[in-house]
This record gives sequence, C-alpha cells and structure tokens, in this order.
Amino acid sequence: MIITTLSSREFNQRASEAKRAANNGLVFITDRGRPAHVLMSIEDYQRITGNHKKIADLLAMPEIADIDLEIPRSREHARPADLS
Repeated sequence: MIITTLSSREFNQRASEAKRAANNGLVFITDRGRPAHVLMSIEDYQRITGNHKKIADLLAMPEIADIDLEIPRSREHARPADLS
C-alpha cells in the first residue's frame, strides 16, 4: 500500500491527483504539518468498516412507505405511574 502525504494547500490545488493516489493507498492531508484528514477509496472504506448498515439506513427504506402502521391503542394494560 502506497501512502501519500499532501498539505491542505496541495490537496486544494491537486484534488484529482489526490483521488488517483487514493486508489493506490491512503492519502494523508496535513494542516500546518500535522495529519488532519485521510482520503481513501470507497472500497478501502467499506473493507475497514465491515460494510455494516446503519440503523438510519434501515429506517429510511423506501419500500416500507406503503405499509399501514396504525396500531390500535388499548387502555386495558395502562396503569398509573408509581412515583413514590
């Protein structure tokens, strides 16, 4: 894996080059000489995150929009809260 380091200024001036470098390995972007950001390919990102779905992604599934989620509410099991 090739590691490339660019300053923030270099990154701003050579974004296309940075994206190509990210296909071959990590690109560290420095701010005042200190690593501040990392650019990587989406394949590398998915590999290290395990490609897990987030709960927000699951809740945003468009196919559930047509499901009727009306839930009848019953007072049978309701009881006052014990605040003692």
